[in-house]
Amino acid sequence: MTGALRLAAAACCAAALSQFPAFSDQYLQRLGGQIDALSAVADRFDASAAAAGMTREAALADLQGSAFRAAHQADMRLAFRRLERLRADHQMLRIATPMERILLPHRLRDPQTLAATWGDFAPALPVSVAGVVAALIGAVAGWLIAGVVLLPFRTRRRDRLGWR
Repeated sequence: MTGALRLAAAACCAAALSQFPAFSDQYLQRLGGQIDALSAVADRFDASAAAAGMTREAALADLQGSAFRAAHQADMRLAFRRLERLRADHQMLRIATPMERILLPHRLRDPQTLAATWGDFAPALPVSVAGVVAALIGAVAGWLIAGVVLLPFRTRRRDRLGWR
């Protein structure tokens, strides 16, 4: 019985993890779109600052004096920090092969991009090498996890056979 449960867990984990390469590809594409959009905002801000004879930091510092300006300053600082984080993640994911991306799930960390990717993602059959490798990793992980979870429920063969 525990063997069947472990096999079912392995199959479920294999099916789920086999989707990671395709999901990471779609995430990478969306991440590029987010970077393009935020870069346009940053470029416009920097151009406005330059037209006023200021640097980005000077322009941000100038956004004081009212609640609206302070809120706008905070929003722009968040946007600039997010843009830098997205660029770093995009660079890392872009140079990684689909096989290497299996080791980089922590780089899929932008909540907005992750939610949008998940919302549109449609699972597919893992026909790529990375998909098959991810499926195998998932199968082994599922088998091992189920073995650990089911460990307290195992009985010794001798006990089942009435040998003591």
